[in-house]
Amino acid sequence: MRGLTGNFTNGKYSSALESPPIASHLYMTMRILSGLQPSGRLHIGNYFGMMEAALKLQHEGEAFYFIADYHSLTSIHDGKALRSNVRDLAIDFLACGLDPEKCVFFRQSDVPEHTELSWILSTVTPMGLLERCHSYKDKVANGISASHGLFAYPVLMAADILIYDADVVPVGRDQKQHVEVTRDIAIKMNETFGQGLLKLPNPRIREETAVVLGTDGRKMSKSYGNTIQLFEEPAKLKKAIMSIPTDSTPVESPKPVEGSSILALYQLVASPADYEAMVADFEAGGKGYGDFKKRLLQGITDYFAPFREKRAELVANPEYVNKVLAEGAEKARAVARKTLERVRQAVGLGD
Repeated sequence: MRGLTGNFTNGKYSSALESPPIASHLYMTMRILSGLQPSGRLHIGNYFGMMEAALKLQHEGEAFYFIADYHSLTSIHDGKALRSNVRDLAIDFLACGLDPEKCVFFRQSDVPEHTELSWILSTVTPMGLLERCHSYKDKVANGISASHGLFAYPVLMAADILIYDADVVPVGRDQKQHVEVTRDIAIKMNETFGQGLLKLPNPRIREETAVVLGTDGRKMSKSYGNTIQLFEEPAKLKKAIMSIPTDSTPVESPKPVEGSSILALYQLVASPADYEAMVADFEAGGKGYGDFKKRLLQGITDYFAPFREKRAELVANPEYVNKVLAEGAEKARAVARKTLERVRQAVGLGD
């Protein structure tokens, strides 16, 4: 990797490489950044849409994963509920395989540098850029009260990403626009205060599971009430699976494969052979939807059984969870402070 020979002049960073100092030579491994809101109990769409990819990426580079409690304030106005959600999310993430020895895992609000950088970014972010973001419109349409925080959500998300000089941001297809907005904001900052000030991240989308279908055939989302919780009680899990709407095709007739929520969900938790066997049974006829739902129920139960066991251990050891979050915040702040100081110098804050 070539050396860096740039410097700040008149408040601007100039470099032939057009790369931020920390990003160009202080580390060479891929840096990964991802966050998840503590908006309630996790569902399998969260796991397959984001968590599974993040857990694999922790072995591929320098991963920073955070609980986005600042973001959740746009929809949760109950302090007790938020604290409970944060705790549950931390336990769930660790139960699913997050390894604090392989990544930095922390609570967003334990790193206040996020919000300071967000304000600095907001001073150069065009209103039109935020007005084009579909997430704000979708959330308001689904009943979330319009607020400045909800509207400015992409700027805080940009700060979350840019403050760690992230190379890769694993997202679902519906979140790709936020990474594009982050890049646009970083470009604006670099044009205004000096090329190379902030690194431009890239999204990584797992197309095969970018959108996980809910029980009603739409994207799985708490807003739609069509979720299957990750650690649901057995009786409630069975009820959710058995209530999946189906058509009136007779038992003896072949069932339509295209658009089937049952098949789409089963493919996530079944082996390739078991999935193909269910597809074949759909096409052959002779079996009812009740049989397929029972297979789906067993598949989900078996897939997440090891995670359930790990979760029980974590619930019984709350001090370990506290320790992981505290140590993660300390590591995250060490990186965030360096980026923020670089930005503060460039924009003229401080001495």
